[in-house]
Amino acid sequence: MNRYDGKKVVVIGGTSGIGLTTAKMLLAGGARVLVTGRSQAGLESAQKELGEDALVVASDAGSLTDIDALATHVKDAFGSFDLLFVNAGVGVFAPFEHTTEAMYDDVFNVNTKGAFFAVQKLAPLIHRGGSVVLTTAISNVKGMPMLAASGATKAALRSFARTFAVELAPRAIRVNAVSPGPIDTPTWDKSFPDKATVAHITRQMREANPMQRMGTREEVAKAVLFLAFDATYTTGAELPVDGGQSQL
Repeated sequence: MNRYDGKKVVVIGGTSGIGLTTAKMLLAGGARVLVTGRSQAGLESAQKELGEDALVVASDAGSLTDIDALATHVKDAFGSFDLLFVNAGVGVFAPFEHTTEAMYDDVFNVNTKGAFFAVQKLAPLIHRGGSVVLTTAISNVKGMPMLAASGATKAALRSFARTFAVELAPRAIRVNAVSPGPIDTPTWDKSFPDKATVAHITRQMREANPMQRMGTREEVAKAVLFLAFDATYTTGAELPVDGGQSQL
């Protein structure tokens, strides 16, 4: 018997990186999985990687109209489901004095407002005993240069995890957060098209990390699945997956 047989999962932001890797693990374990993304190229690529058993849905995590439509889609496809993994996020890498209003609004719309309303709209479809996992980041507890706006959105998500956990506890729905540190994902190439810049930044991150390396998407995905299905007496918590960077 596969580990996740009979489980139904929604991954918001599941067409690349940590979300895609988590979806792959779930499918390999027998789960039914619906992933979302907003890039047509990303949607097509994810469908090829995940195969015909996965539902790949176009949905902008920062659009309330799309979130409403997603809730209807999930209800039609699954009825109720077991896990909501809210992973969609954008990053703003800029000194705070160079952060524009448009940059600020985009990162808060996707990372914070979108996450809030995704849980609000989809939680009624999570059955009793299910769970929610939010993706935060170590920038929610550390003052990190060039991440003022992004770090604030992740701190808001950390707060949401606590409050959602309290409000959903009567329905026996657990809410937790996974907090990645420097992880080897396609985000770096999207944020810094110059390969030399990416190499320089990732080298600095490796050297600054207590474990002297970047983490892998698989390591974060395993933590997500632990919080989702194994940590049955844990709610309102945040699990760092960061090589000790937020702790040491």
